[in-house]
Amino acid sequence: MRAREPDTVGAIARDGVRVGYEVFEGPTDAPTIVLLTSWAIVHMRQWKHQVPFLAREFRVVTVEGRGNGAADRPLDPAAYTDVEAVQDALDVLDAVGVARAVVVGLSLGGRRALQLAAWHPERVLGVVAIAPTLPSLAVMWDFDVHRDRYEGWEKFNREHWETDYRDFVEFFAAQVLTDPHATKATEDFVSWALDTDGPTLAATVAVLAGTTTDDAEAVGRAVRCPVLVVHGDADAVVPWEFGAALAQWTRGTLLTLPGAGHAPPLRDPVRVNLAVRDFARALAPPPPRQTTWTPARARRPRVLVVSSPIGLGHARRDVAIARELAADRPELEIDWLAQHPVTALLDQYGLRRHPASALLASECAHIEDEAGEHDLHAFRAIRAMDEILVANFHVFADVVEQGHYDLVVADESWEIDHFLHENPELKRAPFAWLTDVVGWLPMPDGGAVEAALTADQNAEMAEHVARYPRLRDRSVFVGEPGDLVTDPLGPGLPSVREWTCAHFAFSGWVSTTGPVGDREELRAELGWTPDERVCVVAVGGSGVGRALLERVAAAYPLLREQVPGLRLVAVAGPRIDPASLRVPAGVEVRGHVPDLERELTAGDVAVVQGGLTTTMELAIAGRPFVYVPLEHHFEQQIHVPHRLARLGAGVRLDYADATPETVAATVAALLTRPVRPVRPITVGPDGARRAADLLGELLPS
Repeated sequence: MRAREPDTVGAIARDGVRVGYEVFEGPTDAPTIVLLTSWAIVHMRQWKHQVPFLAREFRVVTVEGRGNGAADRPLDPAAYTDVEAVQDALDVLDAVGVARAVVVGLSLGGRRALQLAAWHPERVLGVVAIAPTLPSLAVMWDFDVHRDRYEGWEKFNREHWETDYRDFVEFFAAQVLTDPHATKATEDFVSWALDTDGPTLAATVAVLAGTTTDDAEAVGRAVRCPVLVVHGDADAVVPWEFGAALAQWTRGTLLTLPGAGHAPPLRDPVRVNLAVRDFARALAPPPPRQTTWTPARARRPRVLVVSSPIGLGHARRDVAIARELAADRPELEIDWLAQHPVTALLDQYGLRRHPASALLASECAHIEDEAGEHDLHAFRAIRAMDEILVANFHVFADVVEQGHYDLVVADESWEIDHFLHENPELKRAPFAWLTDVVGWLPMPDGGAVEAALTADQNAEMAEHVARYPRLRDRSVFVGEPGDLVTDPLGPGLPSVREWTCAHFAFSGWVSTTGPVGDREELRAELGWTPDERVCVVAVGGSGVGRALLERVAAAYPLLREQVPGLRLVAVAGPRIDPASLRVPAGVEVRGHVPDLERELTAGDVAVVQGGLTTTMELAIAGRPFVYVPLEHHFEQQIHVPHRLARLGAGVRLDYADATPETVAATVAALLTRPVRPVRPITVGPDGARRAADLLGELLPS
């Protein structure tokens, strides 16, 4: 799923070659930003981290490059000259009705952005050239030389591309992305490169070799508009000196990124996005607006809460903690930056959403797209959500820049924690991080590749915290040390428990269960008679639980045979249409139940996914339950079972084994067991109070 879908998808054609483009509409009074694709080894999805942010303030047009993506792949080298590429950009500008634009390009796209400004100055307001390939590189000299084997830059060779194109792609990706912890960007780069082939890419080489230093200087000196050159000083493809020279020749500004490689828009998207936005703003300042500034002495203390929308457990515990904070500090103003389904919970309680919540890209929709039949590879799904996370971080950053908050609380809002550590200068308020899970852990069938990727992610997290130990003013683990697994974070890294104990405070479990009153009165309120048995089936706040709901419902006829008169209540949650579920007659289907713990407490047995909040609430209530972890969900497969085993709560059933017969037998057997609450030493009633105390220490007195 994309963070922002294009408003218009089109194409231009000239001399039989078709080139695609996409338009993302922004404010009508703002200039247009045109993003030019780099070399044909990638396509215009290279701008996925830039488009959603820039399109909030500008009209954005992405132009495909010939040879990949939404463009034809001619094999004639004459189709790939700079003149043709610049003309493609002009034709797209004409097609979308843009007279002048801010033109942005990376690598070869940066070269062509400068050529467009030099050759057609009337069409360009300004240029952002990122690691521009101007002049040409020196690696093409042996392109047609035959070798028995190819090593290093020798792989830049026609024969090698024709016989082992992927090997070249992986080598070149490693040269482009020399930055540490760039594994996701490298994966993207390789996948985009494999959308074309060796012979097509070989047709583009002649133009790469055709620009000398004198040509580059001539182009640079011909540019009359403002120019920003962005270049990493660790670029292994285009030396930083090239960018520095171009900044001089164009009389432009040079932004050097120390330690950065050849693709800052992929590896350092936040910094690049802000640089492009500020450059475009300076060329066409936004219209005046009315603002209000409240002197600090007159401000009420303000808290911003951001809860992960992937499951409602985060938001429910945050509401409990916020209530405790407000009880201590009635003068607090608490804003919530939230998306569905968290917004449904906030509306239920009458809590205040920040208006910018409407700008957030849907994380739940992405997760649902990634899920299979009761199968969600959580690590891969979140990893594939990178463009959504970048877009949502920018919404957050704008909110805190303007909001004068005294405390920011982020509950498993991974993008906030990650990008604040990557860009610590953007921190505007004391920052508290809450989580009930630490450590990305590989699934066994992921093999060595997945083990290496999760270890790299954990290593980056550990490095972030070590480098900026006070960026998180408070890290709170929702649980106790014993709730943490002892698996290592990776080779040479400490265990999950060891590292977390060194860097977190512990609140204990934050119960989301409010007062439920007398259980028999609650059953009567729900319409359940004292002598009937009730099984509640619930799958959380995301939309990935359909298969489990229908699987358990299919067991209902067998359950009725074993437990006569049993009532089965299936709770679809806020993101599954109850009417769309296929269930046998007699199953009661409900939609979103805001106070689900009431049904869980009042019921006699439950069948749920392996989410932590629901299973913990059942354990606290002492109700017998079956939990069916999502396949490949590292938290539900590893972290949650560890906690439940420690409590002696729940019966685990893998989805592959959850046949109607097995479900019916397991549920029937549980109904014969006595109710047994969990040990209070592990789960106490005051977790929300302890968490509020830990957070309240960060607020001004």
